[in-house]
Amino acid sequence: MSDILAAFSRFTWVSAIDVLIVTLIFYSIIRLLEGTRAIALLRGLLLVLLTAAILTSFTELTALKWILNQSIPAILISIPVIFQPELRQALERLGRTTPLLGRQTVRTTEARVVEALVQAAEELSENRHGALIVLEGEVGLQVYINAGVQMDAKVSAPLLLSIFYPNSPLHDGAVIVRGDRIVAAGCVLPLTDRPLDVQLGTRHRAAIGITEVSDALSIVVSEETGYISVARNGRMIRKIDGHKLREILHNFFHPHAIFRAGELRNRERGQEAGGR
Repeated sequence: MSDILAAFSRFTWVSAIDVLIVTLIFYSIIRLLEGTRAIALLRGLLLVLLTAAILTSFTELTALKWILNQSIPAILISIPVIFQPELRQALERLGRTTPLLGRQTVRTTEARVVEALVQAAEELSENRHGALIVLEGEVGLQVYINAGVQMDAKVSAPLLLSIFYPNSPLHDGAVIVRGDRIVAAGCVLPLTDRPLDVQLGTRHRAAIGITEVSDALSIVVSEETGYISVARNGRMIRKIDGHKLREILHNFFHPHAIFRAGELRNRERGQEAGGR
């Protein structure tokens, strides 16, 4: 107890800033790794180290203390090796969201992605080829990416058209886009439990379902009608054209023009009323 009181007596405003900076660093790392398998491994590792530290602090477990002291350097060295894919993904995400690294380049890339998605959606709609494209937001979708066919290709209309061509091996699953890359295809997504129009099938249920468990945006093209729909925050806008899709995608990519759930609900109600 005396040691704790002595520590608090030396706590100054500089110490408070120091603790705040360290907290922000750890919080940023956790946010960057969120949605990947690394976050579960990191939690397990921290739990083991915390338990061992508590045991060695309150008991005279000399052997355990020695093992812990000898293991920490090896653990610190092995972390970058074990988490190499996740760290690379985190750094890429940081680079995409940091203005100092070229905001104009990022916006140019986003514009190219938007045009590729719009072109693909319009051609898929015209040909009535069913499709489901999911754009990852801040919440990671790595668990669904791992279950699909791993890819690493630039977003392009020809590639999307080939993936969703009828009877192709991957046309039934979802494509997941991260930034300007198609990271996986043939992905299986969670289905919404909400009652939907009888005209909406599994693709539409999956398009809504993934937006109920994340902040992703999904684009779905109906195989029966060719209608283009967009879902986010558990809501769906149906029967949109390329111009409206382009507007929604720009709002999704730009933080200053957030895709509003309230506006989405109003549009959905208006379209449903018009459909009746």
